Amino acid sequence: MDKLVVIPTYNEKENIEKIIRKVFSLQGHFHILIVDDGSPDGTAVIVKNLQQSFPGQLHLKERAGKQGLGTAYILGFKWALEQGYEYIFEMDADFSHNPDDLLRLFEACAHGADVAVGSRYVKGGKVVNWPWERIFISKGGAMYTQFITFMPVKDPTAGFVCYRKKVLQTIPLDQVKFIGYAFQIEMKYRAWKLGFKIKEVPITFIDRTEGQSKMTKGIVKEAMYGVWKMKKHGKDRAQ
Repeated sequence: MDKLVVIPTYNEKENIEKIIRKVFSLQGHFHILIVDDGSPDGTAVIVKNLQQSFPGQLHLKERAGKQGLGTAYILGFKWALEQGYEYIFEMDADFSHNPDDLLRLFEACAHGADVAVGSRYVKGGKVVNWPWERIFISKGGAMYTQFITFMPVKDPTAGFVCYRKKVLQTIPLDQVKFIGYAFQIEMKYRAWKLGFKIKEVPITFIDRTEGQSKMTKGIVKEAMYGVWKMKKHGKDRAQ
């Protein structure tokens, strides 16, 4: 029991069973924690039914209403540390992240990296099915983040990540403030400033084909302002 995949969900009934079964079909003996924010479409019910087929492997935390991506991951990270998992992954439920790449992220951490990032913007990485406007915003945000923070990560908003346990034990999780894309930036930034080794692994990011995107203007705005706030409020000390 050393690898846990944390998957936040809200209205993912079209994808949730398929993503769970796919992860469990991999050879790496992964466990899964679903953090569901009170999905009115019955996502949690589907997970509960599947728990009978995957006892001890499939776990569920239910929350009352949408509370933000970042807080879902923080809850999952804390639970993973309590249970003693060595490698903790974050991944979307909608197949925009290819579950097969979990093995590649694990290999990167097992061979020296402290944080492995599934990256769209390193050599070999790419994005499929995104409109040019969204690619422009995403790449522009990545360049903006690098310019402001000097963090050597080409895809700082990436949400497909593997953390070694020691990273999440060292980062003060209760002090992580952001909930959207800025959460992803802040976690990588804190890890980098604490001296942990970050490795970017090229992936192909495929926009969801089922369900609705969670991207909003507010999330993008939080990311842009969040980078500046991290510097202004001294988060470069990662403490």
